[in-house]
Amino acid sequence: MKHQASNPGLDEEQAGIVRLRLDIAYDGTRFHGWARQAAAPGEETPVRTVQGELEDALSLILRHPVELTVAGRTDAGVHATGQVAHADVPKHALDQRSIVGEPEKLTRRLARLLEPDLRVTAVTEAPRDFDARFSALTRTYRYRVTTNTAGPNPLRRTDTAAWTKKIDLHAVQETATALVGLNDYAAFCKPRPHATTIRDIHSFTWADVSTPEEPELYEATITADAFCWHMVRALVATCLDVGSGARDVSWAKTLLAAHERDPLVKLAPANGLTLIRVDYPEAAQLGERVLVTRDRRKAKDVE
Repeated sequence: MKHQASNPGLDEEQAGIVRLRLDIAYDGTRFHGWARQAAAPGEETPVRTVQGELEDALSLILRHPVELTVAGRTDAGVHATGQVAHADVPKHALDQRSIVGEPEKLTRRLARLLEPDLRVTAVTEAPRDFDARFSALTRTYRYRVTTNTAGPNPLRRTDTAAWTKKIDLHAVQETATALVGLNDYAAFCKPRPHATTIRDIHSFTWADVSTPEEPELYEATITADAFCWHMVRALVATCLDVGSGARDVSWAKTLLAAHERDPLVKLAPANGLTLIRVDYPEAAQLGERVLVTRDRRKAKDVE
């Protein structure tokens, strides 16, 4: 691998670093999102975040500070079954803990430290060109929502949102289809300074997945190169608004011409959203993918 000392293209410091890939799952109910946050004013303890808990646990195990780079920062209350992150760890830290060549040992050790709502499902050694964020080809989210008057099944209440109005699934899907493509999604995104809101949505589908135990249950699956802040929840709410008759499809289409957040666009509840998959290219294409992604993030207009 490129990080090995025998590779003449790397300096001594790089040769002593191992890049680890972590596959992660969590119930976001009790987390204030992915990103580590400082303590709130007047509080001594930082709020609970996925990144904070994982970095603290890894640093404790390896006796060395660990910083994670993640594929997608999830909001407070959002879940994941297919989150991916990477960390660069000195080889000597792994060696001292008898983990060199066997990173899967970290999976067992983390399971003993982490609370039940957070799990690292796999740890593998990754190529040096692998970047959990910039190497990603696509991210896929699933949104689970019920229009049942009784609300979600109690056993699925943490990952199933409630929508108080009945919906026309055909209208919902028509709206989703209209929102697919390479567009500026500024109307659906909470703005960040100097960040582009141009994204490429590859697919956006809805399905009725009702069962006797869970009537009037719907799932949306959306895949894109990336998503900006609050984008998925805003897209879902737009579809549901059209499906319930509050808006029409033509209104949804006009949103793609906007260049700022539209106050009429709602946010669907966070608890219905789960990051289910992040896809990456073959190892030989990882470095090239990073360059392409960084260039796209700098773009200001859709060609």
